[in-house]
Amino acid sequence: MARDAALEALLDGDLAALQPLEQRRMFGGLCWMWRGHLLCGADTSGLLLRLGKGRDEGMLTEPGVSPMVMGGKRMEGWVRLSAASARDATLRHRLLTAAQDFVAGLPAR
Repeated sequence: MARDAALEALLDGDLAALQPLEQRRMFGGLCWMWRGHLLCGADTSGLLLRLGKGRDEGMLTEPGVSPMVMGGKRMEGWVRLSAASARDATLRHRLLTAAQDFVAGLPAR
């Protein structure tokens, strides 16, 4: 998968206030690590967001949101947001806030 510089720039702006935040190349795209945990990632297909087990179901009714599937297996607690839907700032912020809420509850690494 290729990287999406425009989507990465949106996320950089959305996440600018989070500290400590670092970027890593993973999964063929760019991922953002917060407090030592994977928060989200971006590539040309859209966003990957970590919402936590049992917290992803409610978001799957949103347009462009689908379960994350890896190797044919659904990864509970993770969702994908399509590239087109990721341009919707309101939806993107809702998902990023949910991801931040989950990761904030994890012990810092």
